[in-house]
Amino acid sequence: MLMVQAHHLLMLFIAVEMAGVPSYALAGFPKSWRRGSEAALKFAIFGAAASGLMLYGITLLCGVFGTGYLPNILDGITRRGIDLPVAAGAALLFIGLGFKLSVVPLHFWCPDVFEGAAAEVAAFLGTVSKVATATVLLRLVHSLQQLQPDTSQLPMMVGLPLGVVAALSMTVGNLAAITQSNVKRLLAYSSISHAGYILLGLVAGNETGIQGVLVYVLVYTFMNLGAFLVLIALRRQELLGEHVDDLSGLVHKSPGYAFLMLIFLLSLAGIPPTAGFIGKYFIFLALIQTQHYLLAVVATLYVAVAVYYYFRLVRSMFTGVLADQVPLATSFGLQVALAVTGVLTLAIGVYPQPFVSLAEISVLR
Repeated sequence: MLMVQAHHLLMLFIAVEMAGVPSYALAGFPKSWRRGSEAALKFAIFGAAASGLMLYGITLLCGVFGTGYLPNILDGITRRGIDLPVAAGAALLFIGLGFKLSVVPLHFWCPDVFEGAAAEVAAFLGTVSKVATATVLLRLVHSLQQLQPDTSQLPMMVGLPLGVVAALSMTVGNLAAITQSNVKRLLAYSSISHAGYILLGLVAGNETGIQGVLVYVLVYTFMNLGAFLVLIALRRQELLGEHVDDLSGLVHKSPGYAFLMLIFLLSLAGIPPTAGFIGKYFIFLALIQTQHYLLAVVATLYVAVAVYYYFRLVRSMFTGVLADQVPLATSFGLQVALAVTGVLTLAIGVYPQPFVSLAEISVLR
């Protein structure tokens, strides 16, 4: 909440650190897991480096404009334009936020942390943290596009770097996910590719693109959280529920969980009539409206790649041999959470208008 509402760069930095530092401890919270301790150490080292660069970028911007108040900085850009100090400060600021969003080339921590942390922690890092960071980037980029007087600089100074990072994130995320046998690691690479799709809405920069980012982060929260909730249900004392083979024959043991996981995977892939399709639809529409045809084609091709590795999990659940008859570790709270995420993932896909209207209101405000 502080990240989203911050209007001063130092408050933004404090909010990022308040969200980041506890996450390092959460990643290594299971003391008996060596992977968790390793993941927490990597997370802390990369996070400290990214935070240092982000703070240095803030000092550059504050030094150039004499203030850290965002409206004053943006107003100063309208008079000064984007020169080397401003571009350097903005790039370093993006490094800190890009680390939180796990875009390429700042993604190295993400697969190891997702694999080493508990599924609950990975779900939090993959949803709440990313949504807050995406919203901050949305505010910054959209404000810059609105206030920059020399719009001819924008494709080079803003659109081109974001487009390259988005394309690299989709490429690395989708291609790396193909070979993963650990489901949490697969979802980590999947989240990297989804971060690329979010950036595409910022590249477009028009009203449809901004609206698309808001819709995308909303639907991504529910479908990604739902997928991790199924993994939590699979976890038992003798089974971590993280391997693709752990999903084998799930439909025979728990049809409800299997079909819920199918809904979440279809949505992550962007297949109608799920919520994920609505999010991608707005992003693709924005790219076409702004004539970013190459990015639209690349993004569409990677949807096919995503379908392939998501359906590896579907095939395992519905055609695999059931390994054991041990019931899933479930609870009332878990069932309620799965029901809510499953219903919303379908409801937004079938009847998206109320959610699209909310996103439109947010854009106008």
